[in-house]
Amino acid sequence: MTRTDLPKLAKPAQRALAGAGVVHLEDLTERTEAQIAALHGMGPNALGALRNALASKGLAFKP
Repeated sequence: MTRTDLPKLAKPAQRALAGAGVVHLEDLTERTEAQIAALHGMGPNALGALRNALASKGLAFKP
């Protein structure tokens, strides 16, 4: 089992991120928020949780 530091998200959002190869918060810094939002299963609540988790570590989506 792969360890992740992503926040707890709904199953569709988890599957969307896993399918895109996103396992760690740092993986999100290589993608824009629009790219993540476009993933099937990714909703506004999940995006907000990811934004907050990134900010808590001093990280952000790719500009």
